[in-house]
Amino acid sequence: MTTTDAENAKSVPLQRGPVRGEERALAPDLARGMMLLLIVLSNTAFHLWAARRGPSGWQPVDGGWADRAVQFTMITVLDLRVYPLFAFLFGYGMMRLYLRQTEAGTSGRAAVRILRRRSLWLIVIGLSHATLLMAGDIVGYYGLLSLFLGWLFVRRSERALKWWIGTAAAQLVLFSSLPVVIALIRGELGSLGDSGAEAGFEAYASGEESALAALGTRLTTGLFITFVGAPFALVGGGYVVFLLGFWAARRRILEEPGRHLRLLRRTAVSGIAVGWLGGLPAALAHVGALDVPDDAQSEEGALTILRDVTGNAAGIGYVAAVALFAHWWTHRPGRRGATAVVAVSAVGKRSLSCYLAHSLIFSPLLAAWGLGLGEHLTSATMAVFAVGVWLVTVAGSYALERAGRRGPVETVLRRLVYRS
Repeated sequence: MTTTDAENAKSVPLQRGPVRGEERALAPDLARGMMLLLIVLSNTAFHLWAARRGPSGWQPVDGGWADRAVQFTMITVLDLRVYPLFAFLFGYGMMRLYLRQTEAGTSGRAAVRILRRRSLWLIVIGLSHATLLMAGDIVGYYGLLSLFLGWLFVRRSERALKWWIGTAAAQLVLFSSLPVVIALIRGELGSLGDSGAEAGFEAYASGEESALAALGTRLTTGLFITFVGAPFALVGGGYVVFLLGFWAARRRILEEPGRHLRLLRRTAVSGIAVGWLGGLPAALAHVGALDVPDDAQSEEGALTILRDVTGNAAGIGYVAAVALFAHWWTHRPGRRGATAVVAVSAVGKRSLSCYLAHSLIFSPLLAAWGLGLGEHLTSATMAVFAVGVWLVTVAGSYALERAGRRGPVETVLRRLVYRS
């Protein structure tokens, strides 16, 4: 090597490639695979574009006992509970990416630049997904959040990170409870919210017969969620779950669950209990078992605020439960059900490809601008359809796993991020 070659080599920042297969841990991939099932189920409501809606403007209120059971379960277990799970895993993955780079000798600034490129491309992918298929895309939303959070927090000390987690939690409680406190002082808690507002599912344009008009609505919704929703989360403390993912990644909690069993058990039990109890009043009101004013059940009502805040606990509880299962299964003699576990974790390894594949199947088949099949489905039959779509991605991911191939979107994203 000549002197000039050596100098050029020194001027290029050291950078390692993406995570290799042998470096992957079971729990994060298994959690992402299960998360995709929960996401595809929670997204079913806005595809039921011909159904009659309740005060919440989201879940339908018609159907038989099976439909009512599905609606009750969705409100209690899934609605506003899956996205915190996604946020935690997203933050966890960001920090692990940063640590893998720095542990391999990459400078902190160079590692942050990799994260920045990843965030920018996720925004592009998310907005494209929202415009073309599914307005409720969360990839662009978390891409913009990660752009700021990676810059502000990924290089901070653990002590500073804990301080900011506490600050974000206080922000979340303050901004969420403020409308409720004001309404209580005025004696207007029951009228908090607006049941007469436009139903939220209409912003997803699944009932729009014109493909061009639907595209315009989806673009508007996608831009709003990404460029208004993400900054609002920074102001309102919605990034706390993201930072908890940062902290957990520093401790390698999902890679080494056996070292954190007490924490994981407490988190799983308390998080899921708080999350489900927080959603229970809204679920009971939805099925008519609890007499609550319509305004309180609306998207800005007291019951929705309660569901939203407690949903963060549920999301983290779900992650802890999957980590406990992964630890139990890996130490179980014989490891029965290995094919199912490998298949679901294969979905987690290709989570972005599978997430986009859901919309590629759902939207053209169910939307009014497509085949319009959503008009003929109910909450129960839609849930069965959603599970079937998820199983299709499980089969596809398992086939790719056996062939030793990455997901197509992951392959493209890695080339864009690592430039190789």
